[in-house]
Amino acid sequence: MNLADSSTLASTLTTRGYRRVAEEAEADLIILNTCSVREKAEDRVYGRLGEIYKFKKRKPHLKVAVVGCMAQRLGPELSQRVPHVDYVLGTDRVFELPDVLEGLEGTSPIMTAFGHENMDLIEPIKETPYSGFITISRGCDNYCTYCIVPFVRGREREHSDDYIVDAAKKMADEGVVELTLLGQNVNSYKYNDTDFPGLLRRVARETGIRRIRYMTSHPKDLSKRLVEVMAEEPKLMPHIHLPLQSGANRILNRMGRIYTIEHYLKIIDYIRSKLEYVSITTDLIVGFPSETEEEFELTLEAVRRIGYDSAFMFRYSVRPGTTAARYADDVPEEDKIRRLNRLIELQQSIAYERNQREVGQVRESLVEGYSRRSKEHMRARTDGNKTILFPAGDVAAGTVLPIRVTSADAFTLHGEVAGVH
Repeated sequence: MNLADSSTLASTLTTRGYRRVAEEAEADLIILNTCSVREKAEDRVYGRLGEIYKFKKRKPHLKVAVVGCMAQRLGPELSQRVPHVDYVLGTDRVFELPDVLEGLEGTSPIMTAFGHENMDLIEPIKETPYSGFITISRGCDNYCTYCIVPFVRGREREHSDDYIVDAAKKMADEGVVELTLLGQNVNSYKYNDTDFPGLLRRVARETGIRRIRYMTSHPKDLSKRLVEVMAEEPKLMPHIHLPLQSGANRILNRMGRIYTIEHYLKIIDYIRSKLEYVSITTDLIVGFPSETEEEFELTLEAVRRIGYDSAFMFRYSVRPGTTAARYADDVPEEDKIRRLNRLIELQQSIAYERNQREVGQVRESLVEGYSRRSKEHMRARTDGNKTILFPAGDVAAGTVLPIRVTSADAFTLHGEVAGVH
């Protein structure tokens, strides 16, 4: 979502006469669009601001803007901590930056009040000439106890289904092959009589988009109907990102997740019963306040039982302003690190095993360009959202090819073009 917001802001600035440059040293304005989900993300922002200071010393007219979640959380405190920050705009005010730069009436260098965001300003954005994002909703109403998002992004609000379908049609006309629908919790999307499965069906049937993805799902809202729509609509890519967070019910309850491990497992079983092929990924947190060794083992057990294709895995860090910040952060850091390392080791072994199942299969894959390491290979994204490398040929980025998987490790598939598409 931050990538989509950054692209939208850059596009807005371009229409106002600004030109994007490749190097920071050339810039008259540097913008950091920030995340507050983890302490490490904010630490990186402070590090980047330290690096940017050298440019400010050389070019006193250089303006520095910090926008997004960290700006929302800290507000004026951020510019007090880092005096060379000129503008601090929270999540509802990000797209007003051009007005702020021009000093329009009603703007100021620090703006973090909620209730000012105009959803119409959050336009669909092309990530590449062949892929794009549409933000279908903003904010979150779930208030998980560890999560700062509802406090920095506000309550949930949606674009209309007609707006989203029209935007998808426009993107298809502009050559977009793969579209990702974005929301903090896409499953809770509701506009008049259209729910999220209904929205997906409309985008699949009423637009020329060939490949449709979405993120992120919340287990409490993922319906059987959504799974059935995925099974019925071939344009919907067989990948579901479904955060588990913990395999222990007491910890899930303390996290405010509103589901049990038993409910989550039923969802997984239903997905796999309906979809002939599906890639399932997740988020996991270890070392949440009061998590015992036995409860951590329950998370390992759940990961073994489910068999994720990949996972984002974190050790718990306190986020000031959240409910969990009032809990005693009582799991020793060395235990958090040990548990995280065990979880990573287990998940990597499972990912390797899952990828071995891909060998011999033909996957419809979207070519993204050359491999990052060598121009002898090209990189593509399979329908299951896995990276696959294949020998370079005369193939343009944005082409969809059937690629046969010939080998795999825990992170990457390798293959060869299976035939002319």
